[in-house]
Amino acid sequence: MAKRIDVKDLNIYYGKFHAVSDVSLTVLPRSVTAFIGPSGCGKSTVLRALNRMHEVTPSARVEGAVLLDGEDIYGATIDPVGVRRTIGMVFQRPNPFPTMSIRDNVVAGLKLQGVRGKKELEEVAERSLRGANLWNEVKDRLDKPGGGLSGGQQQRLCIARAIAISPDVLLMDEPCSALDPISTLAIEDLISELKKEFTIVIVTHNMQQAARVSDQTAFFNLEAQGKPGKLIEIDETEKIFSNPSQKSTEDYISGRFG
Repeated sequence: MAKRIDVKDLNIYYGKFHAVSDVSLTVLPRSVTAFIGPSGCGKSTVLRALNRMHEVTPSARVEGAVLLDGEDIYGATIDPVGVRRTIGMVFQRPNPFPTMSIRDNVVAGLKLQGVRGKKELEEVAERSLRGANLWNEVKDRLDKPGGGLSGGQQQRLCIARAIAISPDVLLMDEPCSALDPISTLAIEDLISELKKEFTIVIVTHNMQQAARVSDQTAFFNLEAQGKPGKLIEIDETEKIFSNPSQKSTEDYISGRFG
């Protein structure tokens, strides 16, 4: 099976601050990889580096390589906007355009790319909303504002918006942290469906969630305040949760710290 994402010797800096040190890992296609670890250990920073989203922060820079099917997304000729079309992002809190209609929320990215055909936009909107398991709940109010949906529906709307532009990879930064248990379960079920088509990387503080939804899990940790975060180990999720290689991984999973 071809490798989808290869991270090699990734170091991330914000100005002089060394945020993440020497991360190397592989994410296989059509799988779910979970990043876990205590707050401040760099897992969201690494996630954002996978589609150059960290670059919206002034003074951020990386060393090392992030390869998507063998091509370095940090190559000199690579357009960051194109990277973010190929590697989509779903954020911690739902961020639909509140006054824009549900339909227009979904196809906003396509319109930015210059797609204007009404029939094509409507087809993509329906396909994406079905893909996000939201169509049956909103099909009779597509012209209503996206901000009028519940929190869980808004997050699925954001997922529909992300998949509408046909990315290869979906990054999810704690997508359930602001949701109630029922909405969380709906998102987890959706992730299991989406991995049939997309490569997914998710950051989560919820150990049970990582165990439920992911195929492999990466544990990040912080040696001390002011020190860079590190990848401690990455392996199949079942092994990480039943027989991790590192004691710090076992201590974190068992609740001894974090």
